Amino acid sequence: MHMDTQRFLPRDGFSLIDMMVAISIMAILAAAAVPQLVNVADSMKLGQAQRDVNIELNQARLRAVSANRPILVRFNCPTVGEYRITERIGSPSVPDVDDTANDRCSETKWRYPANDNDPATRPNHDGPIRYLPRGVTFGTAPTLEFWPNGTVHKQVAAENPWSGVDAGGTAVTVVKGTSVKTVTVNGLGKIQLVQ
Repeated sequence: MHMDTQRFLPRDGFSLIDMMVAISIMAILAAAAVPQLVNVADSMKLGQAQRDVNIELNQARLRAVSANRPILVRFNCPTVGEYRITERIGSPSVPDVDDTANDRCSETKWRYPANDNDPATRPNHDGPIRYLPRGVTFGTAPTLEFWPNGTVHKQVAAENPWSGVDAGGTAVTVVKGTSVKTVTVNGLGKIQLVQ
């Protein structure tokens, strides 16, 4: 009696149909997950932009208090999606012509770091130009001025932006697609992330 040994050996592997079904299921799951991954990446970029703006606002307030000088945070300066801390050269009531100059955000003309720390040769407290992550823009972002007492003021007049200031506080928003994140600053200079 001849015994067929092939019958008792286990079958190894998968058939072609088994492989095609498994690959199809994985492709469907991957296609469903891709939009969620894109949303997570966009949300992370937006959250990073919000935190970066928060840090820069806190840095400006700290500089204003420690240097006993008015410090501005200018948004979309020099171009969209960029922002910079600049030191006021004149005073809020009598601004220097350079305070309102269009090139005030130029790192070529207004260097960072300053050439010296001599109070007679201002500005000495300008910061570097900062950049929002790719695809993130500012929604609302008025130029803010932190005074040496820690309070914050925003521009209210277009003709001479520093002839009138509002100490009521404001919000800075960053936008990516339809998502918006906000950093609020009250008149006393308290800066908060809005979740």
